[in-house]
Amino acid sequence: MAKRILVLGASSSKKSINKQFASYAAAQIKGADLNLLDLNDFEMPIYSIDREKEDGIPALAQQFKEHIRTADGIIISFAEHNGAYSAAYKNIYDWVSRIEKGVWLDKPMLLLATSPGGRGGIGVLDLAFSSYSYANKNHVGRFSLPSFGQNFSPEGGILDRDLKTEFHEQLLQFTQAVTK
Repeated sequence: MAKRILVLGASSSKKSINKQFASYAAAQIKGADLNLLDLNDFEMPIYSIDREKEDGIPALAQQFKEHIRTADGIIISFAEHNGAYSAAYKNIYDWVSRIEKGVWLDKPMLLLATSPGGRGGIGVLDLAFSSYSYANKNHVGRFSLPSFGQNFSPEGGILDRDLKTEFHEQLLQFTQAVTK
C-alpha cells in the first residue's frame, strides 16, 4: 500500500515558491500517495479563545486535522514572514492545536523553507524545527534552500550539487521514517 504524504506550502500566495518546493520534495518519493493542501481552502476566522467559546472549533480545522490523521508522513515548506510563520499558516495551526494535544500526531515530518534571498527562510525553519522536534516523538528533518530563483528550476529541481545532496539525505531519512 502506498504511503500517504500530506504536503503543505505554508503560504497563502497563489504563486508560492514554498508550495512549489514542497510539491517538488514530495514528488521525489516514488510510489507515494500525495495529498497537497492549499491553505486558502482552510481560511477561518482569526483564532481567539473568545471565538472558540462562542462558536466552537470550525469545521475546516476539523477537516485539516483529519488530513493529518490519515497521513503517514508530513512535508511542510514554510514561507518566512518577518522571521516567523505566515499568518494564514499560524491561524490554521492555532485552530487545529485546540482539537487535541499533539497537532502532528507524532507523524514523521520533513520541514523545508525557501526564499528568494540567501537565508532561505532559515529563521522560520529554525522556529518550526525547535517546536515540532520537541513535541514530536518521531523523525523531524529539515532543509533550507536559499536563493530559490538561482538554486531551483521546475525542470531540474535543486540545481546546486551540494544543496541537492543535503536535500536528498534529509529526504531519505524522512522516507525511511515513513516506511518503518
